[in-house]
Amino acid sequence: MFKKILIANRGEIACRVAATARRMGVQTVAVYSDADAHAKHVMACDEAVHVGGSAPKESYLQWQRIIDAAKATGAQAIHPGYGFLSENEDFAQACADNGLVFIGPPASAINAMGLKAESKRLMEAAHVPLVPGYHGTDQDPALLQREADRIGYPVLIKASAGGGGKGMRIVEKAEDFAAALDSCKREAINSFGSDAVLVEKYVQRPRHIEIQVFGDSHGNYVYLFERDCSVQRRHQKVLEEAPAPGLPESIRDAMGQAAINAARAVNYVGAGTVEFIVEQPGGYDAPEQMKFYFMEMNTRLQVEHPVTEAITGLDLVEWQLRVASGEPLPLAQDDLDIQGHAIEARICAENPDNNFLPATGTLHVYRKPPHSAFEIDEVRVDDGVREGDAISPFYDSMIAKLIVRGETREEALAKLDAALAATHIAGLQTNVQFLRHVLATPSFAQARLDTALIQREADRLFKQDKLGIDMVVAAAVAQTVLAERGGEGADPFSRTDGFRSHGIASRRIDFQYAGEPVIAKLRYLHDGLQLKVGEAEPVSIGFTAQPDGRIDVRAGADRQVVRVYPLGEAMHVFGTRGAAQITELDVLSHALEGAGEGGRLTAPMPGKVVSFAVKPGDKVTKGQPLAVMEAMKMEHTIAAPLDGVVQELLYAPGDQVMDGAELLRLGTSA
Repeated sequence: MFKKILIANRGEIACRVAATARRMGVQTVAVYSDADAHAKHVMACDEAVHVGGSAPKESYLQWQRIIDAAKATGAQAIHPGYGFLSENEDFAQACADNGLVFIGPPASAINAMGLKAESKRLMEAAHVPLVPGYHGTDQDPALLQREADRIGYPVLIKASAGGGGKGMRIVEKAEDFAAALDSCKREAINSFGSDAVLVEKYVQRPRHIEIQVFGDSHGNYVYLFERDCSVQRRHQKVLEEAPAPGLPESIRDAMGQAAINAARAVNYVGAGTVEFIVEQPGGYDAPEQMKFYFMEMNTRLQVEHPVTEAITGLDLVEWQLRVASGEPLPLAQDDLDIQGHAIEARICAENPDNNFLPATGTLHVYRKPPHSAFEIDEVRVDDGVREGDAISPFYDSMIAKLIVRGETREEALAKLDAALAATHIAGLQTNVQFLRHVLATPSFAQARLDTALIQREADRLFKQDKLGIDMVVAAAVAQTVLAERGGEGADPFSRTDGFRSHGIASRRIDFQYAGEPVIAKLRYLHDGLQLKVGEAEPVSIGFTAQPDGRIDVRAGADRQVVRVYPLGEAMHVFGTRGAAQITELDVLSHALEGAGEGGRLTAPMPGKVVSFAVKPGDKVTKGQPLAVMEAMKMEHTIAAPLDGVVQELLYAPGDQVMDGAELLRLGTSA
């Protein structure tokens, strides 16, 4: 076994690898960028080496600096995690050339399976079923267009060297192909250094099911069952579970054997994932008619590996270290079995109601449910951040992974919902409540799964006031009044027993809820408080502080225990029913806000300007694409907020801009 390894990654996966290494008595070396100088993963390791600037291409993708750091610190091996250099064959080969063990497959396997087009040709030769498509090396745009026309729409354009949903576009009709190809190639070159693509028939209503495989240097192979990753947004996974609900044992065995055959074909060593598209021609209720097609092989550990650990009771990082050090696989196929059901939720900094636009900011509040860290347990949280850390635009938007295990899928669902309800994050937008809404949809609850689930359930998931103006809002308003920004008991008018020197006092409270202004009237009666919100009937309210900081709130006959976190003018309320943000408004101080905003187009997040689709003098209509920005490894199209004429472009392609920066000015149409 190694004495010391270097972890060539950041965030939660670096912390994850470090935890297993520490348990095994292996010392660890972290690498970090300027932005990560005080990051959690740096503190999780025994040593740390600075490797460059904040942008990945200036630090985590500088593999020569990483190799130099490993040699300088005496590390014997490098664990690449996932993303960054994990599937870079040149890096894997450079490790070997410098006497370092790459904790992953040999460079030859990465070369064969890392490129989607190459791997599909390999699978075709091995008679593995493939989705109809074009996987050739000729990348002439006209040829690609002709191939798409031949395959038939809709088609899927995918970066050949891609992964994680980046460099992927669905094209519904021929006239949209050229623009989608250009965008896909731009994102691919920025993310993977190659703009080669393949074109495939877009299988509608498919399931995305992947098989975890392991191989060693002694010729042994096993598969550790499957994970269903069908719930996706922007081609990126949202929820993953194991085993796949409703998957017949015969299909599981066939997919597992196909995955082993794929790994054996390239002499694979270490952890890998073979991904399949599963077609359901007979619908959700006819699983025996399922057909599977090879999609790609990820030659690394996957983000969702914890659900496999939860149902097998194994530590896959430990297996990686043992196999990389020359040991045989710890178990044979007959020794493996499935224990219960596990689900993983990816908690991300993003706005689901705005096309999952990434969010940046500070984790002013970051409270997690009772859990273990990096261990096989009923509730587990894998993260690489702490309360007070900033989520920057330089890296992926994922904050944490929440993993639960139950004896049944229903039990696991209930545990996950409870754990999400106990996850309190304030300071930036997240998808926590969106995840709870997904769990509650009939499609997910009944395991009617496919990659279109989120779109199909859109009316239940997006831009809905899920709570209504109820006692959760009352709790926030009441707590705002109680606090008076100075605390209970600061003066007689903060008392809740109705005491007044004369008459009945009342207070008007202007606040914002769910993006809308609301007026509430609070009356201090002799027997308690009465609250009237908007046009609703007034209700009596009361609240009692709990020793752990929670508040027992009563609004009429309704009652709930909530937790309230004040941040500036905002009050963040969390309860078992969901979460709400109440922003108390000072009407006078906000009176002039928004004046003169009509002709401005601002950046919705920090990032880089990729391109403008217009020039000064162009007439535009509301909703027309005007610019493309890149943030958190993804491209985002910025549309016109109104009809008008472009007066001035204020930035150039390649410029970094801050959140809220004015990108261009629009004038009124003539």
